[in-house]
Order: sequence, then structure tokens, then C-alpha cells
Amino acid sequence: MENFPVINLEKLNGEERTSTMESIKDACENWGFFELVNHGISHDLMDTVERLTKEHYKKCMEQRFKEMIASKALEGVLAEVTDMDWESTFFLRHLPSTNISEIPDLEEEYRKVMKEFAGKLEKLAEELLDLLCENLGLEKGYLKKAFHGTKGPNFGTKVSNYPPCPNPELIKGLRAHTDAGGIILLFQDDKVSGLQLLKEGKWVDVPPMRHSIVINLGDQLEVITNGKYKSVLHRVIAQSDGNRMSLASFYNPGNDAVIYPAQALVAKETDEKQIYPKFMFDDYMKLYTTVKFQAKEPRFEAMKATEMDVNLKQIAA
Repeated sequence: MENFPVINLEKLNGEERTSTMESIKDACENWGFFELVNHGISHDLMDTVERLTKEHYKKCMEQRFKEMIASKALEGVLAEVTDMDWESTFFLRHLPSTNISEIPDLEEEYRKVMKEFAGKLEKLAEELLDLLCENLGLEKGYLKKAFHGTKGPNFGTKVSNYPPCPNPELIKGLRAHTDAGGIILLFQDDKVSGLQLLKEGKWVDVPPMRHSIVINLGDQLEVITNGKYKSVLHRVIAQSDGNRMSLASFYNPGNDAVIYPAQALVAKETDEKQIYPKFMFDDYMKLYTTVKFQAKEPRFEAMKATEMDVNLKQIAA
């Protein structure tokens, strides 16, 4: 298996810009994942986020997780568990409005630092979307506009910890799935591994790398690119030792954003046809939440049934 793609964003500013853009294009077309270094977010800020996230887990989440495991008798399972994940999580919403002040038990310093970190990630996500536009031959800002809807994008962070698991062969940290949304920015533990993606029928490790941000593409980018870029199945393997930290930030379309293949990509080649449906993002999410761990193709197929409704709503508007 060839090397997992690592992109040095600093090289966009010099004579290696062309080859760096080509590396991003190759990663989007053939991996659906890549790892960013020199991305412009300070290492000090990332270190603080990591320290406070791990402190918060120890202080507020660890005991709850142990009680949950005990209540479901997950430590002594003898057969594979297929309806649960070995993870402790909470969710921070940043856009269109924030819930950071409403989450209980967060230290004030943690709230402040996560707000700053989210602002940096939002800016990075929008920079990446424009790089994707450039590679796709779409006008600058096309993807950001496609995600906008009437209230702007949805942006939030899933804060996860994957504690040591006594039976990692019987329960996943997180079962295999593709991400429903747009572009995902992951700050993961650099010591404890576990994230894997499916490539050519084989599970490949996403290597932990200090101060990197892992990028992956969601279902909406597959639709907008008419399948040129694909969302990729990934999972988290539970580990018998070490607690893995994961902060996955999802830059997604707004609820009422209407998603469909970019006409420039459909029309680019004479034999190219629009193979993906047109739908409202909120309708897709309602379906996704019920079938997250199933194949994505039936979700796209089901959305075709809503196409007429979306067209009528647009005409009425």
C-alpha cells in the first residue's frame, strides 16, 4: 500500500505550489483522506486543547463512561457487539449558533480555548474548500456558497475519547461509516492510534502525527463533485491500552442548503451524466441518523424521491 498522503500547506506559497495542489487532488480522488502539516494553527494552541480535553475527560467523563460500561455489561462480552461503540463523547456546536456556554462541567478556560480553536478550524475549512474548487475547475467560493443555505453552514466538533478496551476484537471504538456532511477536520491523539480507512478492500491505518490535522471528505462533497471525489468508509479500532483523544470538526451545509452536482462538472465531459440526486441537506441528515452504519448508496437513492419536492420548494421561493 502506498504511503498515506501528507500535505505540507506551507508549500502552497512557493515554487512547489503546483505539485502540492496535485497531491491534494490525488488524495481527494484516490483516498478521500489526507493529513495536513504546517496548516497555520499554532502548536501551542493545539497542545492546550489536547491538555484541557484530556483533563476534562479524567475529571468529568471517565467515571460516567465506566458506569455506562458496567450498566450494559460490556466488559465481559463473549460475542461481537454490533450495535454500540466503545467511546465517550460530547458535541460542541459553533455555527450557525454556539452552544459552548451551555455545555455543563466545562472549565471557563476550556470554553475559551475551544472557541478560539473552532475559529481557526473554520477558517482552515474554508481555505481547503477553495483549494478543492481550484482543483475541480469551479469558481472560487463555489463550495462555500453551495453549503451556505439561508443561515450559513453548520459547524461543530465531536469531542471523543476511546478508553482502553478489554475486548477490542469484539467491540469497535466506532463502527465503519462514511461522514454525512462536507469537509471534516480531525485533531487526533499522536500516541494512541485506532483510526482506519477502507482502501481497495483493505483497512489502512491513518497514522498519528503530532500537530497534524487529518482531513476527510463527506457525502455532500461526493454529491457536489458528481462522484469525482468520494466519501470513504472509516472506523476506529478499540485499543487494549491507552486512551485515544479525537476532536472531529464537521464543516457541513446549512440545514436548508440544496445539494446537487455542480453543473460545471456534469457538463465538463460529453459522456458525463448527473448520477447524484438533488436534495435538502436537512432531509439527508434525517435519513442518515437512522442508517449511519449502513452503505451510503441506498441513502443517495432514497434522496431521489425527494427531488421533486425540492424543485417545487425552489420554484415557490
